[in-house]
Amino acid sequence: MAAPTSRLAAVLAIAIVFWVCAGLIVWTHAAYGIVVAGLARLHRRRVAAADIVPNVLVVVAAYNEATVIERRLENLLALDYPAEKLTIVVSSDASTDATNDIVARIAEREPRVHLLVHERGGKIQAQDKAVRAFGADVEVLAFSDANCTWAPDALRLLVRPLADPSVGYVCGRLAILDADGINKEGAYWRYEMWLRANESAIGSVTGGNGSIYAVRRDAYIEVHPSMGHDLSFPYRMVQNGFRAVYEPAAVASEKPSKDTEEEYRRKVRMFEHCWLIVLRGKMLRRLPPLYWVAIVSHRHLRYLTGLLHLAALGANLALVVGDSGATIYWVTLAAQLGAGALALLGKARVRVPFAALAWYYTLISWATTKALVNYLRRGVPATWEAAQGTR
Repeated sequence: MAAPTSRLAAVLAIAIVFWVCAGLIVWTHAAYGIVVAGLARLHRRRVAAADIVPNVLVVVAAYNEATVIERRLENLLALDYPAEKLTIVVSSDASTDATNDIVARIAEREPRVHLLVHERGGKIQAQDKAVRAFGADVEVLAFSDANCTWAPDALRLLVRPLADPSVGYVCGRLAILDADGINKEGAYWRYEMWLRANESAIGSVTGGNGSIYAVRRDAYIEVHPSMGHDLSFPYRMVQNGFRAVYEPAAVASEKPSKDTEEEYRRKVRMFEHCWLIVLRGKMLRRLPPLYWVAIVSHRHLRYLTGLLHLAALGANLALVVGDSGATIYWVTLAAQLGAGALALLGKARVRVPFAALAWYYTLISWATTKALVNYLRRGVPATWEAAQGTR
């Protein structure tokens, strides 16, 4: 009698693993977004935005950006923003190409542009050093990647929410231009922007982007050099009593990686930093309950996607092989294998509806797991290399 009981308990345990993992995957990628969108309709927290023109320091951290830095500076200089209110600094992280020469040449004719050269230390240290050197007399700090382009009115619109004293951080909207290859980052990013808009509407966003964001000077914090601002700033702002909001009218644009495989490598590097913040960044301390749920749902579970898929597939196989007697497990296994086959068609660039997107999802999900392995094996470097396909 003990053997059948023990076998039944094992089947039940495996079934629980399967359904919990499947449920968490559905929640983080679909149901959470639906719930947040519903809450945004029912309980929208307004931002008292206004047309203000504070003194702004725009920081561009650069490492070997000679191919794009002149275009980036000319774009910033052409912004529809009062010249006397704008200071631009390129914080060169020991660039070895022509980056420094290009910036110095522009700075000679344009007093708003400054070059700060320092030893190699990574993006975060480059940003911190620029803030220390040039940020004493400004009200707002804005940050931009070297490879993006801001719309003419982007800065004016980006600072408007900071008229509300409860807002400490604002991120703009990043528009992904058409890829040179088959990368589906644009489709993913459009979904993320929709989700971010709804999170902002009910309180604060759970993540930003490095292409366009601004911070109230008195709200700026220095984080660990291996922790990026994109993930660490929003929750740290909330912990410090500020809101972190999204302003979709402030637009920056950039090219995606050339193809999904290149995007995979970029995502692995990015997720390594995310795992560092998740495991060591004290993300869940001093958060309001709703924002706590948002962080777990949109960030923690999203980064666990690869492991959740592996656990769900393993449990599904065990239930089928163990002859659980339930047809549903053959159906769910067929669905998982079918999704995998669709992804392989996407990898082979076969023109089947949703195949490229399935391959993108598979690679990015696996990137979360690969990044965790890398982090546990060797930690996270503070320095970075430019993704050439995005230049």
